[in-house]
Amino acid sequence: MSYRDEFRQSIHDPETFWKDKARLIDWHRPPEKILTRTDEYTYTWFEDGELNTCDLALDAHLRNGRGEQTALIYDSPVTGQQQKFSYTELHARVARFAGALQDRGVTKGDRVIIYMPMIPEAVMAMLACARLGAVHSVVFGGFAAHELAVRIDDATPKTILTASCGIEVQKVIPYKPLVDAAIDKAEHKPECCIVLQREQVAADLKDGRDFDWSELEANAESVDPVPVNATDPLYILYTSGTTGKPKGVVRDNGGHAVAMRYSMDLVYGARPGDVFWAASDVGWVVGHSYIVYGPLITGCTTILYEGKPVKTPDAGAFWRVVADHKVNILFTAPTAFRAVRKEDPEADALDRYDISSLKRILLAGERLDPPTYDWLRDKTGLPILDHWWQTETGWAICCNPVGIGMMQPKPGSATAPSPGYDVQILDVDGSPMRRGDQGQVAIRLPLPPGCLSGIWGDRSRFIKTYLEPLPGYYHSGDGGYIDDEGYVFIMGRTDDVINVAGHRLSTGEMEEVVASHPAVAECCVIGVHDELKGQLPIGLVLLKDGATIEHDELEDELVEMVREHIGAVACFRRAMIVDRLPKTRSGKILRRVLRSIADGEKYSVPSTIDDPTILDDIKDRFRH
Repeated sequence: MSYRDEFRQSIHDPETFWKDKARLIDWHRPPEKILTRTDEYTYTWFEDGELNTCDLALDAHLRNGRGEQTALIYDSPVTGQQQKFSYTELHARVARFAGALQDRGVTKGDRVIIYMPMIPEAVMAMLACARLGAVHSVVFGGFAAHELAVRIDDATPKTILTASCGIEVQKVIPYKPLVDAAIDKAEHKPECCIVLQREQVAADLKDGRDFDWSELEANAESVDPVPVNATDPLYILYTSGTTGKPKGVVRDNGGHAVAMRYSMDLVYGARPGDVFWAASDVGWVVGHSYIVYGPLITGCTTILYEGKPVKTPDAGAFWRVVADHKVNILFTAPTAFRAVRKEDPEADALDRYDISSLKRILLAGERLDPPTYDWLRDKTGLPILDHWWQTETGWAICCNPVGIGMMQPKPGSATAPSPGYDVQILDVDGSPMRRGDQGQVAIRLPLPPGCLSGIWGDRSRFIKTYLEPLPGYYHSGDGGYIDDEGYVFIMGRTDDVINVAGHRLSTGEMEEVVASHPAVAECCVIGVHDELKGQLPIGLVLLKDGATIEHDELEDELVEMVREHIGAVACFRRAMIVDRLPKTRSGKILRRVLRSIADGEKYSVPSTIDDPTILDDIKDRFRH
């Protein structure tokens, strides 16, 4: 079936379409009710189906004779370790650790917080929870104690799983003191804490509450998967950068499993046996969907990488992993390759490695700027595919559907809506806009399987945030447009649209122009308050290593480029060279914080920032 036919059926006959896709996985009880609507906001997929997600990820492959295939490769340049686990070996570890959790009282429906670095036991912990029907909530390792505490109070876990430490490049971060402080701060007290001792740091265990991971696992018996309803929650994932009460995205078991299996084929062109590498962290949605569940449910070999794109040890780190493990499909964020491009503009490190196994590179998590797209395509000669999705959706809203026929990529575009997503561009009143006009990106309800089923413990917030702003639609919070050929362009969050003297302009479009300058490695354009025009754009620019251009000369050239491409109406007149851009640990630039600094407003330092000292440097630049 062609993309157009598949997309058309998914929108006009969703029940038939998703009933067919549901046959891709092994159900304990296949669903008869495919789509159920109970009110204007509530749609349910596969509500009478029964399954177990861990069973799909592990046991199903043993039944199908795939047990000796490598399921998981752990590659850690920060420790110098590599490990491989076959499906049989991973199944044995997970089934036994699930038994250990069961021995500590964890049962179906209980919540378990996982606060761990990128090590194999983090994956095992997620799968062991799924095996028992428990609901895991992975919190990014290294979060401050306060952020962990508010998640403990929101999820009310029975158990916390952690490790003695994490490693950031050459810095060892002890985790147990952070966990202890978080438990002290939290009103809810977990019954126990299970700690994996790493050789870099030995954690102190509190008698009666803390238990040694290895001892519990060694003394446990393996347990079978517990069947759960398709609508039962699999996990809670808190959106990054939340302040105050956290926003816990809830993912169900049934719709999620179907979406993972379908999207691995549609979006990535992945087949059983492929080596799939999502270079992310299990603390983010990419790690949930495409380090753990998607690849394992599909029968791929998945890579778990404890390192960075640069400095572990150099800008050839990603190419080395591809060459060592014969990676077929690589998925990461554009910021990773911008870091590589900055340190190695000519991709000299690529010449040291054989990456002939690699079929394609996919990028998501932020807008893929054309200069990064062009650099990757030119240096690798591979298809470079953008796709757009959110923590809330769990898989791609828009993609280049390689599994059913690759479309011609367009730089700056996430290509076309994935089957199941009825993407519309709406104006401020919720009315459809013409092709080519920028507006709010919305998805007509129902959302397809795999998307969030709610916010943990806060249905009213779920409705108010996502469903009430545009009745009949999911409000994405992103802005963009659809061109005459149906290609979707995501230009950034709607609050990244600035108003200059009554003209609504996209900072993403300006960033595209600025980033195309040969001396620019990365940039960010924000709108700052102006008494006369309302807002004016300012660029923050990171130079490529070795660039020698003077600040005034660069600023003049960038101003002229924006004027030429967008027009004088943009009023782009200032560009500051900075040493670093403030980002979350997942790679997103903190634009809202930058706007507050520029406007002299109060701001809070997000817990997700990778290095808070960057903000002080930038504050000084704005002050001067």
